Amino acid sequence: MLTEIRIESLGAISSAVGEFGRGLTVLTGETGTGKTMVVTGLHLLGGARADATRVRSGAERAVVEGRFTTTDFDDSAVAGLDGMLDAAGAERDEDGSVIALRSVSRDGPSRAYLGGRSVPAKSLGDFTAELLTLHGQNDQLRLMRPEEQRGALDRFAKAGPALERYRKLRDAWSSARRDLFDRRNRARELALEADRLKFGLDEIEVVDPKPAEDEELVAEILRLSELGTLREAAASARASLSADDADGFGTTATDSLGRARAALESTDDSTLQALGKQVGEALTVVADAARELGSYLDELPTDASALESRLARQAELRTLTRKYAADISGVLQWAAESRERLAQLDVSEEGLAALDRRVDELAGELAEAAVDLSAIRRKAAKRLAKEVTGELSGLAMADAQFSITVTVDPAPAADDPATIALPSGELVRAGADGADQVEFGFAAHRGMDQLPLAKSASGGELSRVMLALEVVLAASAAGTTMVFDEVDAGVGGRAAVQIGRRLAQLARSHQVIVVTHLPQVAAYADVHLVVHGAGPKGTSVVRRVTDDERVAELARMMAGLGESDSGRAHARELLDAAQNDQI
Repeated sequence: MLTEIRIESLGAISSAVGEFGRGLTVLTGETGTGKTMVVTGLHLLGGARADATRVRSGAERAVVEGRFTTTDFDDSAVAGLDGMLDAAGAERDEDGSVIALRSVSRDGPSRAYLGGRSVPAKSLGDFTAELLTLHGQNDQLRLMRPEEQRGALDRFAKAGPALERYRKLRDAWSSARRDLFDRRNRARELALEADRLKFGLDEIEVVDPKPAEDEELVAEILRLSELGTLREAAASARASLSADDADGFGTTATDSLGRARAALESTDDSTLQALGKQVGEALTVVADAARELGSYLDELPTDASALESRLARQAELRTLTRKYAADISGVLQWAAESRERLAQLDVSEEGLAALDRRVDELAGELAEAAVDLSAIRRKAAKRLAKEVTGELSGLAMADAQFSITVTVDPAPAADDPATIALPSGELVRAGADGADQVEFGFAAHRGMDQLPLAKSASGGELSRVMLALEVVLAASAAGTTMVFDEVDAGVGGRAAVQIGRRLAQLARSHQVIVVTHLPQVAAYADVHLVVHGAGPKGTSVVRRVTDDERVAELARMMAGLGESDSGRAHARELLDAAQNDQI
C-alpha cells in the first residue's frame, strides 16, 4: 500500500505531500493545477523514462518520493519483495515501510533509490511493479492493441508457465533450424574448416607436447650448453668441502671444522662447549652440501648427444608455437577449443540427417505447446468475457456484450521461416507469444453486431470496458495499489455514479487512487485530496478536505458553484447519498 508521496519541482507542483489511506482516495482540482503530476510521479517511481522537461522552471531537479507498506501481502509475496530488497542492498525503514525515490535532473541523468540505496531505474520499477498498477487514458488506447489484449487474457488465464514452456521450445527450435540452414548452405566452407582443424590436431597429436614443456626445455638446454663449466664448479666446490676429494696437500672444510669442534669440546668451559655444538651443526650442513654436490655431479649427462636431442625436441615444439599459439600452453588450449568446434562441424550426410530429425522433433513439441497454450486461452476467454460483461452491467451498461475470440495465426506462406504444422495439419505462424490471435469484441446494445473493440466503443464506453476488465483482473492481485488517471473521461450521469460505486467496491480489497473530474466518483471516496493553485508564483499544493471543504469542492466540480448555497446543497445531497449507499 502507498501511504505517502512527496513531490518537489515536478510540473506545476513546487512542493507537495499527499497522504493516502486504505480504501478509495480521489484527487480532484481545477484543470492545470497538477493533478496528473501525482500520477506522473507514480510513473517515475514505476521506472518510467524520465523527462527533463517535467522539471519545474527555475529548479535544478524534480524529486518524487513514495513510502510503501507490504502488510497487506501474503507471506510468499513479501518474501519475493524482501528478496528484491536484499539483492539491491536496500533496507526497510524503522516502521517496516520501504521508501522509493526518483530524482530527475534538468541537465544530467535521473537517479533512482530504493530503501536508501542507489539502484537502476529498472530495479526500482521491478519492485514497485509488485505494489502499483497504473491506469491512465493512454492505457485505454493500448487496450486496442492485439498484444495488450493477449497480455490481459494471459494474466487472467495465468498462462505464464505454458507461455514460458512455449517460448523455450521456440528458442530451441529456431536455434536448431538456423544451425541446419547454416550447415547446408555453408557445407563447402565448413568442410574446409573441418579439414584444417583435423590437420592441426593431428600435427599436435604427433608431437604430443606436455604442459609447460617448452619452458622446461629452455632451462635444460641452458644447463647442457654449459656442462663443462658446471661440472668444474661443482667438483671444485665438493673437493673444498669433503675429505673424500682431498688431494692430500690441502685441508678441506670438513677437516677444519672437525678440528675446531674437537678443540672446543675438549675444554670444561660451558661457553666453548656451546660454541662447539654450533660448529658441529655447521659441520653437518657442510657434509650435506658435499653429498648433494656429489649427487648433482652423478646426474650430469656424460653423453654429448643429450644436448642435441633436447635441441631437436625444442625445434619440434617451435613448429607448433609458430602455427597455433605463442607457447605450448596456448597450443594445448587451441587444441581443446578446436576439438569442441570440430564436434559442431559435422557436415556429413549422417550429421545433417540427425540435425534435420532434431528440428522436426522440436517442431512437433513446439506445435503441441502451441496447442496447449491455445486451449488455456480459449477456455479462459469464455470466463473472462462473461465476467467483464457482468461488470459492465454494474457500470450502467446492462445491455453491453463483451467477447473474446482466440483464433490461430495462419502462416503467410508455407516457406515462411516461422511456420509450423499443428497436429491437425494446419499451418500456423509460431510467433514469440504463441500461434494465436486474440481480439476483444464489443457491442453496446443487444442485437448489435459485435465488432472489434477499437471500432465499436466510444471514449466513455472504452473507459468502462477498461475499468471492468481491470476489476476482474484485480481479483488475483490482492494488496496491490490501483491508480486510475481519469479513466472516467467521457462519462457522466448515472454511468458516473455506477463507476463511483464500482471503484468503492474495488477499494474494499485494494487501495484505489483515482484522479477524477466527476463529483459522482469523488463522493464515494474515503479520502479526498484536492490539488489547487494556491501557492506563490503559480505553484500547486495538495490538501486533504473534509466536511464543509469537501462539500465546497464537490459543488465546484458539479457546476463551478462552490460558493453558492444551491451548489452546496446539491453537493451535500450527493455526498450523503454516496456515503449512505449500501455497496
